[in-house]
Amino acid sequence: MTEVVTKLKEVLASVLPVTAIVLLLHLTLTPLEEGQLPRFLVGAFLIIIGLTIFLFGIDQSIALIGHAMGGKLAKSGKLPVVVTITLTLGFFISYAEPDLHILSGQVGAVTQGQFGGLLMVLVVSIGIGVMMTLGLIRILSSFPLRFVFTLAYGLIFLLTIFAPADFIAIAFDASGATTGAITVPFMLALAGGIAALKKNRKSAEADSFGLVGIASTGAMIGVLITGLIMGIEKLDGTLPISDMAGNGLIEGYLSKVPHLALDTALSLAPILLAYVLFQIFSLRQRGREVRSNLRGLILTYIGLVMFLLGVNGGFMDVGTEIGVELVSLESNLPVLVVALVLGLVTVLAEPAVHVLTHQVEDVTGGYVRRPLVLGFLSLAVGMAIFMSVLRVLVPEIALWMYLVPGFGLSVLLAYFVPELFVGMAFDAGGVASGPMTATFSLAFVQGIAAQVPTADVVTDGFGMIAIVAMMPIISIQILGAIYQHKTRKIRPQKGNDNDD
Repeated sequence: MTEVVTKLKEVLASVLPVTAIVLLLHLTLTPLEEGQLPRFLVGAFLIIIGLTIFLFGIDQSIALIGHAMGGKLAKSGKLPVVVTITLTLGFFISYAEPDLHILSGQVGAVTQGQFGGLLMVLVVSIGIGVMMTLGLIRILSSFPLRFVFTLAYGLIFLLTIFAPADFIAIAFDASGATTGAITVPFMLALAGGIAALKKNRKSAEADSFGLVGIASTGAMIGVLITGLIMGIEKLDGTLPISDMAGNGLIEGYLSKVPHLALDTALSLAPILLAYVLFQIFSLRQRGREVRSNLRGLILTYIGLVMFLLGVNGGFMDVGTEIGVELVSLESNLPVLVVALVLGLVTVLAEPAVHVLTHQVEDVTGGYVRRPLVLGFLSLAVGMAIFMSVLRVLVPEIALWMYLVPGFGLSVLLAYFVPELFVGMAFDAGGVASGPMTATFSLAFVQGIAAQVPTADVVTDGFGMIAIVAMMPIISIQILGAIYQHKTRKIRPQKGNDNDD
């Protein structure tokens, strides 16, 4: 019970600031349409309860299952077995990720089916499966992480030279959206289980991170190659009409339950199936452990359904409405300020952010403090959404002007900071862009893009998740550089003390 109360306090501190901002805007600059505010408040309540249950369930199930499976894979020592299992797991876990389905649905709706949602899910899942497998092989072989990211982003930037511009924005968005509430906890635990078997403690800490970042590059590569094959130079798009419009408060939410319940069941099914197979052929855990894991999975399922119901039912439409209303004001200052503040607080409500920051503190034995990592992530995402809105308002700013120097700097910094922070940073880029970003923040930016005459809903509406995924990579590596500098200053002082 104490653990549940602790989780609830964390979630309240994360979600209430977003709710307060929307209420303040409703009372001042952007009054919401009739019926929208009650839907939003119900959504906020569902998010708070759902996220609390989800985080508690993750600790009792997916984190433990992934860690155990990772350890067994590493002990097998058979490369064909590792490749086959991780390819299959990577594909199905990505295919079932709710965040990916949210984004693919938005892409399919906005592009009017030119780039269909199912096709996008398939190509992203293949890319994730391949790169996740390479990431696990990297851990087993101790290949330097910075070299992997150099090669992966080198290939990505080569593909962007030839790929259609609209596919570039969607590809980078996919990299962030595909690492969400299901994939991140499982990948982190899987990597941690394999890394824990290493005798070198420092190497084990560093190898616990980086798998999420490597896997997310597969999403970009998959979409960019698809864009080259399809050869569509321009995707035409319009802002989709809300499916909540005209429905009553209760009816609107109830209509979404069957779809979200099924999607979430499909999300967890591959992990459950993999666990059952591992239990039969390898793990052979005791009955008490099995029952505890299954209870945790049930709680994870219930929490995620409630969370996604709150996000889809109450937050997305409000995000679009606020974006449209703010950009319609005479001055652009309010919309830029709100973009910055929204970025600062929405990232704190991301489920995967909580999972990652807890693992950072656990793996490093408290050396890297969770509140500090959260602070750096918050600043990074605030700047990212500010930059995204600025790009929509100023037609001269193209997406590549952010991404090329930004990701180039990310790879360059990897050669100057400890490897632990390299993996942590690239993982953070994926986890910062979860369901809250893929719904509320993306809808906010698309609402702005639909209202600005010089903007395009596809070209300018997408690309925001890409910037959100990029900025945390830079900020966490800067944090790593600060830690490295502090450590170097302390060591000489200790040496002098000993000399005296």
